[in-house]
Amino acid sequence: MARKLIIFGNGLGMALDRAHFSLAAALEDIWNRPDFLTNQQKQLIERCLQRSGAPEGEHELDTLHQAVTYCKALGRIGEGEVHWLTEDGMNFPEITATYIHKVATKLHNYEGDLPGDFEESLVGFVKATRSHVATLNYDKLLYNSFIDNDIFNGYRGFLVDGMLDQGFSSEALERKYGKKFGYYLHLHGSPLFVDRHQEAVKLSRHQLTVDRDEASEHIVLTHIKRKPAVIAASHVLSTYWDYLQFALSESEEVILFGYSGLDAHLNLLLRPYLNLKALRVVEWSGAGDQRDRENYWRDIFGQAVQVTRLDNISEFTDW
Repeated sequence: MARKLIIFGNGLGMALDRAHFSLAAALEDIWNRPDFLTNQQKQLIERCLQRSGAPEGEHELDTLHQAVTYCKALGRIGEGEVHWLTEDGMNFPEITATYIHKVATKLHNYEGDLPGDFEESLVGFVKATRSHVATLNYDKLLYNSFIDNDIFNGYRGFLVDGMLDQGFSSEALERKYGKKFGYYLHLHGSPLFVDRHQEAVKLSRHQLTVDRDEASEHIVLTHIKRKPAVIAASHVLSTYWDYLQFALSESEEVILFGYSGLDAHLNLLLRPYLNLKALRVVEWSGAGDQRDRENYWRDIFGQAVQVTRLDNISEFTDW
């Protein structure tokens, strides 16, 4: 069987546990976590939002992202002990990045498993075809399954993500010695990715808890229009997006699974390839009726799209 490219959005997690995978709920939970944000730090964030309380979604994280950008720029101005910012202003980028990392960690650490039939069909398909898998979410549903089913095995696995024991290396994504592996591309990052001595490394699964204070730069959790800038600022993420184009070039079909269609940067990259590739969308039936959804995807990609609508997309097995 020829390779395919499967791109997973957050619809898979939402099909299993809408409460856990709610971004608004995770933002609120981490905001109220004891012994994390001080009242003064909360006030700084609230001033950015121009209201009280936790951010409510990616649209409000956009405001924080802009504030962080300005703080970083001003923090580079001046020499010695002369600064444009107060101590709170200088610390604002780190505390904001830590907050976002904890939110992503909360979403990641779901204790449930994939449904048996779904997992068996997907694992078998990936092993048989070494089809590429790309993710836009932060959960560990696929990640755990692929480890437990030996799809990941360093450079010898069916799929590789460039993260070896010594950390991330773009060279670890190059096929050498006759290797035929596919790619697992964390397009919007992972809370497992942290920096150590200016190198990106991957935490083990048991190390990642919301008790960790990490200011990761490898998580794309912001407004749609800011996502390309976050991706460009991370060597890890920008490398994954480079390899996404290679994965597209050698895949006979693209499957968008549980994806909203709202990430314009992804749609723009996909569109030129779809003149020569088959495209399927697998989505929740509650998104709309068949004709409306076909029109929605045609408007995004400029061509007819095969749309499969299910009451529960975790029951899908026809890869």
